[in-house]
Amino acid sequence: MHRRILTALLTLSVAGCATTKPAETPPAETPPTAQQSQTPAPDAEAFRDQPPKPGKPPELVLPTFEQAKLDNGLTVIVSTRKELPLVFVGIAFAAGVSQEPAAKLGIADLSYRMLLEGAGKRDTVALDNAFADLGVSPAMSVDPDGAFVGARVLTTNVDAAMSLLADVVLRPTFDAKAFERRKKQQLGELVRRMGDPNFLAQQAYYQAVFGADHPYGHTSGGTPKTVEALTLADAKNFYTKNTGPRAAALVMTGDVTLQQAVEWGKKYFGGWKGGAVAPKPPPAPPAPPRQQVRVVPKPGLEQTVVLVGRPGLAAGHPDEYPLELATTVFGGFFGSRLNMNIREDKGYSYGANAHLGTRLGVGPLTAYAAVRQDVTGPALNEFIKELAGIKSNPITEKELAAAREGLIRAFPGAFETVEGLGGSAAQLYFHRRPMDEFKRSVEGLRDASAAEVQRVAESYLDPATMQVVLVGDPLVIQEQVTPLNLGKLTLVETPASDTAPASK
Repeated sequence: MHRRILTALLTLSVAGCATTKPAETPPAETPPTAQQSQTPAPDAEAFRDQPPKPGKPPELVLPTFEQAKLDNGLTVIVSTRKELPLVFVGIAFAAGVSQEPAAKLGIADLSYRMLLEGAGKRDTVALDNAFADLGVSPAMSVDPDGAFVGARVLTTNVDAAMSLLADVVLRPTFDAKAFERRKKQQLGELVRRMGDPNFLAQQAYYQAVFGADHPYGHTSGGTPKTVEALTLADAKNFYTKNTGPRAAALVMTGDVTLQQAVEWGKKYFGGWKGGAVAPKPPPAPPAPPRQQVRVVPKPGLEQTVVLVGRPGLAAGHPDEYPLELATTVFGGFFGSRLNMNIREDKGYSYGANAHLGTRLGVGPLTAYAAVRQDVTGPALNEFIKELAGIKSNPITEKELAAAREGLIRAFPGAFETVEGLGGSAAQLYFHRRPMDEFKRSVEGLRDASAAEVQRVAESYLDPATMQVVLVGDPLVIQEQVTPLNLGKLTLVETPASDTAPASK
């Protein structure tokens, strides 16, 4: 439009000056083509049709663990990390809950936790204050295959922390009054746990999978009856019998080198003596076909706790990495088959999962969910269907890739802190694994073939060999589970009642 007006004005001006010269006709505008008129404007919301592509994943960096041994047999394990002036110092003991005598269940927890109830010339309060002066609070854990005590300190306080740790390990007081107080605390904790359906399920589950007389056939902490009978002499004897330099490891991680750790080890633990040696792995339990469904009665419980499982593998078994992948596909992450069925499709539970718990000996292979009471039978039926589906509906490449990526990318989470490094080092010691175990694990998960994963999945996830434990309302369980024909329903009394299991 502006162009036509300008052309007309120019034409009139020229005509007024020289009328003999014809005016030039402006060129006609080219009409838009059909193609041009039909081209739609770009959609500003089109980017929503495709999810954003992930960036390049960061390079996986695994920590390095080094090992040495002192003349008295004490193992020293170190992982150096110099970013911060922090060091974790701890002692890992090779004897754990699995070394408890059958008549003295709970003695491992009670004995090890007495180490922080007074050591050297300090009573409980003075020892706690001495650690507090360093800005730390020591931590203690007791597991089936060992126990671990230690603390994170500033690099400048390592020498002082080592001195306190030496008192704790070499010179515990085992004071009588402190023992009675600790024993009452353990009994109180057991009373609390006896009201927890998940703990009751775990107790019955370990007996079902390993057998009541197996070293792994019970939970930590004991029972009210066994703990009530424990004495101070029992605690002292357990500690003396199961600890010594050849059955322990000094763990130091963070701003420390192997050479420094060895020097500290010689200074504070070089004179440690004792005849204890690291125990042998517990025997492998059988995995017989399921003949019963164990029921822990909790009348009126709004949910039913479902545990399904069997003996799995010991750490280092050739099938460990393929089975880890198979278990993850089955129930090891949110997108697993079991969780997508039980939670997302059926809405029976907030979540269902499965886990391969490798130990020094054969550990448990477990699937778990807490489901609505009114769908106890249907939920258990879906567990069995998903297990059977591993064979009839083989694991796909997409499922395997997701499991592989998830497991490998989760590794750095265990090494974020010096405490995490220390705990990882302790697990290497408990399970007698080589110092490059985490590198081997990543390689094993990467290299496991689809055929290997399918083979172990069909072998270990066979529903016929999976034991079943249910905690919930016994009448509801009887009504809904009996028609499934999974085995004879057997009532399992809680240890607090100290009665033998009865058949229903």
